[in-house]
Amino acid sequence: MLRTIGLMSGTSLDGVDAAWLETDGERIGRFGPRLTLPYDDAFRRALRRVLDLAPTLAEDDPELVRVIVRLTEYHARAVESLGEAADLIGFHGQTILHQPALQRTWQIGDAELLARLTGTPVACDFRLADVAAGGQGAPLAPAYHAALAVDLPKPLAVLNIGGVANVTWLGGNGEIIAFDTGPGNGPLDDWIFRHTGAAFDRDGELAAAGRPDEAVLAKLMAHPYFAMPPPKSLDRLDFGQSLAGSGIAALSIEDGTATLVAFVARAVAAAQLPQRPVRWLVTGGGRRNPAIVRALREALAPSRPGPLRQRREGRGERDVQPVEMVDWDGDALEAQCFGFLAARVRAGLPLTYPGTTGVATPLGGGRIVQP
Repeated sequence: MLRTIGLMSGTSLDGVDAAWLETDGERIGRFGPRLTLPYDDAFRRALRRVLDLAPTLAEDDPELVRVIVRLTEYHARAVESLGEAADLIGFHGQTILHQPALQRTWQIGDAELLARLTGTPVACDFRLADVAAGGQGAPLAPAYHAALAVDLPKPLAVLNIGGVANVTWLGGNGEIIAFDTGPGNGPLDDWIFRHTGAAFDRDGELAAAGRPDEAVLAKLMAHPYFAMPPPKSLDRLDFGQSLAGSGIAALSIEDGTATLVAFVARAVAAAQLPQRPVRWLVTGGGRRNPAIVRALREALAPSRPGPLRQRREGRGERDVQPVEMVDWDGDALEAQCFGFLAARVRAGLPLTYPGTTGVATPLGGGRIVQP
């Protein structure tokens, strides 16, 4: 077993998650401490600016280089703050562009600098081999979800709601299907910030005060992404154009918020899965938003037709639950995942599969940088 530290900076751009994990890349020995190191407001704005400019940025752009150094220093501080020794660090970096159709995915961060600052080997570049082989390069968490859920009843769905939402479907015979379902907190947080200056809708209060606009939702759900079969993946900003043309700008703050929450849930309910899960386990920041959880339970309820919504009456709360209900740590899950994947890189084990990214055969990837 290796002592690993996994690091994750998600599309919500809120900070670095770090988690200590003992694993050999197949089994999980034990969990250790975890933490979140929030970005300060100025750096979060700088990171968001880089994300917005990413399609036009050169790799040696001075602004980008400054952001990369600062981002890496944040990650080093997170490792130091954990206060635990490790054999290997899993460093995802920050995704600023994801265009698998063009065989391009771009995660910024300086693995060599991180290895020097921490004195620890660093596994990185987890997505590149998959995208180069024609895969989607995302999501990467399914192998870790499968290891965590080895003893849970199947079929099971693990839904991660970060800036983008993605699902892992685990079948009873070892099948793994995974893909991005649609928007997560990204458009919702952008809407809240634009109208209020707050980072997010605390406790779902604005959404609870509004009503979803069905005409706007119909336009959003007409996006061609939802008709595409999985595996498939998204960039955080992929719905920008459809949102701009949906009419949502004419809504009140409350109704717009409620509409974006409903958009997250209906995109999940439209997901094409082989079989109805016996349970949906929800992780990511979205699980902390009561409005999103309520919308998910409504969208997956039996009153709505469709293979994913055939629910028995009264089962909504038991069918859609936060991952804490099975003793997983939803605040640490993604960071733990990259500690787990780092061990798989070291062992030469696959990171992605035909059912998770569309790659032709199970594929390894990543590289390890020595300090």
